[in-house]
Amino acid sequence: MSRPAVHPVEPPPFVDGRNDAAPPRRVRMKDVQGMPGTTTGLALRLCQVIFTVVSLTVMATTSDFPSVTAFRYLVAAVGLQSLWSLSLAMIDVYALCVKRSLRNPALITIYAIGDGITSTLTFAAACACAGITVLISNDLNRCDINHCKSFMSATAMAFISWFAISPSFLFNFWSLASR
Repeated sequence: MSRPAVHPVEPPPFVDGRNDAAPPRRVRMKDVQGMPGTTTGLALRLCQVIFTVVSLTVMATTSDFPSVTAFRYLVAAVGLQSLWSLSLAMIDVYALCVKRSLRNPALITIYAIGDGITSTLTFAAACACAGITVLISNDLNRCDINHCKSFMSATAMAFISWFAISPSFLFNFWSLASR
């Protein structure tokens, strides 16, 4: 049970004309699904890991991705996001196994800042790769000598991983703002 931080100045209202009834006990708010340490939060982290690893693997298997800076940037961004999401997924698994809540304000702050940085990097890299992919396929008509399908699928996986990290960031940021 949580205790109120600010005590009321006036006495509680009368209940049925008497004031001897105890006020209802306050309870702590339950963990919102999607927050760190919940099953939905773990599912979001695992989706992030899966999509970033697929994007990284598809891009790294092509032989000509180092020739374009945007593709190298995508590999670096999704590599960083996959490591970040994997480490947080392991923390979520531990918290679920020991039935521990991860509502520590310092921890939520680190989660929110890390999610914000990695989501921004991933979105910027995916947008840059989408622009280069459209340039190669539509404007230059060079898909026959490049790996356009691989570039497109890696870019799509990066966008999907960004869609998976956005709820995590929003839940963590909302939790900080509601304190």
